[in-house]
Amino acid sequence: MTGQPTLAAAGSTDRTPTREGVLRAAAKMAELLPQTPLLPLELPSGAVVWCKAEVLQPVGAFKIRGAWHRLSDLTPEEAARGVVAVSSGNHAQGVAWAAKQLGIAATIVMPRDAPAVKITSTRALGAEVVFYERMTESRDEIAAKLCAEKGAVLVHAYGDPWVIEGQGSAGIELAAQMEARAGGAPTRIVTPCGGGGLSAGLVLACPQAEVVPVEPEGWDDIARSLVAGVIEPVGPNAPKTACDALMATATYPINFAVLHPRGVRGTWVSDAEVRAAQRYAFSKLRLVVEPGGAAALAAVLAGKVPTDGRTAVILSGGNTDPQTFAAVLAEAGCI
Repeated sequence: MTGQPTLAAAGSTDRTPTREGVLRAAAKMAELLPQTPLLPLELPSGAVVWCKAEVLQPVGAFKIRGAWHRLSDLTPEEAARGVVAVSSGNHAQGVAWAAKQLGIAATIVMPRDAPAVKITSTRALGAEVVFYERMTESRDEIAAKLCAEKGAVLVHAYGDPWVIEGQGSAGIELAAQMEARAGGAPTRIVTPCGGGGLSAGLVLACPQAEVVPVEPEGWDDIARSLVAGVIEPVGPNAPKTACDALMATATYPINFAVLHPRGVRGTWVSDAEVRAAQRYAFSKLRLVVEPGGAAALAAVLAGKVPTDGRTAVILSGGNTDPQTFAAVLAEAGCI
C-alpha cells in the first residue's frame, strides 16, 4: 500500500474550516435539497437512538454535502477548468452530481475493486472515471498528475476545508431535528469514519456534543492517532474489510487539527458487527445501508458506545451492490 502525500501536495488550500463555514454550507443545502429524515430506532436493550438517514440523499450518501459546498464556491475560472476527485464511490457520486448540476467537467479516480453500483452511478452522472489499484498505487499521486495535466481543481474526499464544512451541514440539520423531537440537541453523535471529513464537520457543527468516529477493524488509524497525539497511518498489512467507503490509509492534518484538540475518541467494528447492523437497519427501519454506512450503528449495537436517549447515529451511505446486500440478509435467514 502506498502512502499519502502531504495535505499541500494533495492540492488543498491553507484555508481553515470553521463553524461559520458549516452554517453557510447548511444554508446552501437547505435551498438545494429537503432534509434527510431523523428516525427513532429502538435497540434490543430497549434504549432509543436517533438515526440520521443520509442513505436517502440523491446520491445515496452524505458526500453530496461537501461536494456541493466545494463546487458551488469555485470561481468561474476554476469551474471552467473542471475538477478531479478521488473516491471509492460515494464522494465520486457526490462530486459527479454537483458537477452535473453546475455544468462542470469532473474526473474521478476510483479503485478498480469499487462496488459496481458506485462505478456505474458515477459514470451515469457524466463523470470520467480513471481506475487505480488500491493496494499498489497512490490515488493521490494519480489525482495530482491529472490536476496538473488538466489545470483542474482537486476536490479531496476529506482533506479539504469546504468538504469538511459541507459534511458538517448534516450536524446542523440533526441538531435542529433533535431539538424538535428528542427534547434537546444531541449529547453524542456516532458516525462512520474513513478519512475524518464527516467527523470533523460534525465537531464544528455540534461543539457541545461528543462525536465518536467509528472505523473498520484494522483501519482504525484515526482512533489510534487521536490517542497518540500524532497522525498514524494504517498498518502495512491492513485486513480486508467490507467497508470500502472507510478505507482511508491516514487522516490529514486539517482533520486532525479539528478532532484532536477537542479530545475526540473513536472506536472500531468488525465486519460481522457491520453485517448485523445492516440487517438491523433493514429489519427495523426498512433502509438499505452499505457496510461503511452501518459502522456507527454497529458500534452502538455491539455496546462499544453508550446511549443516553439523545444519542444520534449517522447512517452515512446506502450504495451497495444488490447481490452483496442480499447475501448479508440471507446470512441470518432474513430472506
